[in-house]
Amino acid sequence: MSREPARSPRAKGPARPVSKLRAAHGVRLSAPLALAAATLVLALGAVVVLATGGRGERLVATVQAAADTRFASLGFKLGVVHLQGASPAAQAEILKAAALKPGEAIFGLDLATVRARVERVGWVERARVIRLLPDTLVIAVDERPLLAVWEHAGHTVVIARDGTVVTKVDPGHFAGLPLIVGDGANAAARDILPAVLARPRLAKRLNALVRVDGRRWDLRLADGCLIALPATGEAAALARLDGLDRKSRILDLGFARIDLRDPEMVTVRPQGGAPALTAGGL
Repeated sequence: MSREPARSPRAKGPARPVSKLRAAHGVRLSAPLALAAATLVLALGAVVVLATGGRGERLVATVQAAADTRFASLGFKLGVVHLQGASPAAQAEILKAAALKPGEAIFGLDLATVRARVERVGWVERARVIRLLPDTLVIAVDERPLLAVWEHAGHTVVIARDGTVVTKVDPGHFAGLPLIVGDGANAAARDILPAVLARPRLAKRLNALVRVDGRRWDLRLADGCLIALPATGEAAALARLDGLDRKSRILDLGFARIDLRDPEMVTVRPQGGAPALTAGGL
């Protein structure tokens, strides 16, 4: 009498975790082999395109879309976006520009396109986009340093250090930035602002820098005084102002105007329409 072979007892104990790739219906490849297979499929698709003079492009696109969908079903889909280097005020605009959709196939994301979209945001100087499998995308940005609030043609905007307008930013949130006024002030401000802000007694009295005729600056102080700088030699004029302030506290005297345009002399005008006074240069 033939005897049936003894059946092995079912193993007991904790079940081993089953990967998503092996659990998928009809899939018997490990994750690395599955990725390699997808790469091979896409490479073959590229060969088809070359061999048919481009007539197989739609076929390749279909194959690629199917592969993206398949891998998304195995867990390779966008679930987490990490944004690095962005200030709180910039985060919402950057994420909106990236135009990412939760759940989309992570292999289907064109990282160069995402980076280009992010770099069109006024805040962003440069960006890097990194894909971390299975479900994470990292967007790392370097923001343009903000320079000033620019008032011109009836509008007020925030500008970066290179003069670029930072769009969709409320200037009211940046009251600590210096105010510059006039056509072309955004392009010229980076040359004058460091010299002005490096002088604490002048900087704390500053109300605005006003661009005059596109060639020189007036410094408007909080007490109403106007300091006229020359078109050239601004650093030397500011040094002369420093000397006068150390010697006579000129910034505390409440003048209506201090004219530094002549390198040989300084002209001051008191408040109330009194005649101007002229003194020799330092």
